[in-house]
Amino acid sequence: MAQGYMPVLLFMLIGVIIGVLPMCLGWLVGWLLGTNRPDPEKLSPYECGFEAFEDARMQFDVRYYLVAILFILFDLEVAFLLPWAAVLKSGEIGFVGFLSMMFFLAILIVGFAYEWAKGALEWE
Repeated sequence: MAQGYMPVLLFMLIGVIIGVLPMCLGWLVGWLLGTNRPDPEKLSPYECGFEAFEDARMQFDVRYYLVAILFILFDLEVAFLLPWAAVLKSGEIGFVGFLSMMFFLAILIVGFAYEWAKGALEWE
């Protein structure tokens, strides 16, 4: 029975080797060939290239993250629309496929209208 799992285990082993080996080789080559000259400026903490000017535990505005999440959400919906449009043009999905995508778009439009009504898309 264990022989049936041998191809799966071999596939997983090769995948781990392909994923880990380049990282280890890159670290080793960097360690062997790279220079290590630390100075106070290199070792200082920074935030986006700027010096840290406030406490890291300060409160921050969540609107930026809300807009980012909404962008990712609508970007994924577009990723679903493009293959559907290509298949729709060829006529392979039929009327049921068309109706299912119209239902999906209706849910998307209702969600967009809700976010717009709540003011989630407004930036002050």
